[in-house]
Amino acid sequence: MDCTICTNETSPGKCLLTSTGTHGGRHLRERDGEEGTYIARPFLRPRENTLIAHLKGREKALEAFGWTGRRAEWIALACLHGGVFTRLQWTSFLGCHPEKVRRAVLALVAQGLAVEEVPAAGIHGIGRVCRIHAGGVYRALGAEEFFRRRRITSREVLMRRLLALDYVLEHPRLPWLATEAEKVAAFEALGIERRVLPQRIYRGAAGNLRRHFHLRLPLALDAGRAVFVYVDPGHETATSLRAGGAAHRALWGMLWRRGCKIEVVAVTRGWEEASRADTVLGNWARGMRSSDYDPEIGREIEWIEDVLRSADKSPVQEAYGNIRGGLVRLAELRNRARQQSGRGLLHRVEAWETERLLGRGF
Repeated sequence: MDCTICTNETSPGKCLLTSTGTHGGRHLRERDGEEGTYIARPFLRPRENTLIAHLKGREKALEAFGWTGRRAEWIALACLHGGVFTRLQWTSFLGCHPEKVRRAVLALVAQGLAVEEVPAAGIHGIGRVCRIHAGGVYRALGAEEFFRRRRITSREVLMRRLLALDYVLEHPRLPWLATEAEKVAAFEALGIERRVLPQRIYRGAAGNLRRHFHLRLPLALDAGRAVFVYVDPGHETATSLRAGGAAHRALWGMLWRRGCKIEVVAVTRGWEEASRADTVLGNWARGMRSSDYDPEIGREIEWIEDVLRSADKSPVQEAYGNIRGGLVRLAELRNRARQQSGRGLLHRVEAWETERLLGRGF
């Protein structure tokens, strides 16, 4: 019996994910009458009629290309979060039959707005990947910065973009900041200077170009909560995750002092990556240890605490003017230690494993 969702054109009727029994996105498995044989039936979420707020109406610009409503929303969403998607991701978003998405993808390709490609060698189980490459689409959305990134340079880049989109797809109501300009402006509105933001300088013949949040990973921010998403496309170590944490540490410290709840999510494709990320994030969320920050800070914190616990508090009064001055200094030192160590700043951490992009790793 043919799979009801798979579009494997190389072997019609054969499910792409028989080894795992899943089809990306949630689904039910049913026996087809033969012992041990399953057919995958998609579990489609109810249609969502509420427009995605963080698109800010940009999807209306796609009417010029003949796309309106929820389909235009999806194209805008995909362009702002990587420019690539799978048929299953679009099907999950619309909550429709896969055949409708197949026809929509073919229409995009026929218009010359996109191409549909077989993923690079080493990526299994996700079907064909649709890549929106038309510059006019990105210009209409006011997202020229993503037009420069329309080319896929490696398997890692492809999976990072698909995984990032998948998390946004699962959490469409979060206040995502789609572009670099939106992210920088949002933090500047909180009084946080650009120098604190993660950045990279690209050197070229025309001069140096500074980019903030250069990996373009999802980031959501409102008055009391910030959600930072890290994507693991199949790394064998947690080095990249730790480097990302170090790049954000100063920013997290400033948000923490402003009373903002900080959440960090590691999006992964396999249980090994999820387990590794869970360990690292758990360590960040736990309280500080003296070995995590400057020993000089640790010694001063310990000295102030010892004096305040003793009967004679005159050393603190002499050093800081009065007891209150000692308490203020202690709070400052603890804040500095948190920023250096990155520990105790995070209110929530999560290792989130995709269901729509399952398959073997690289």
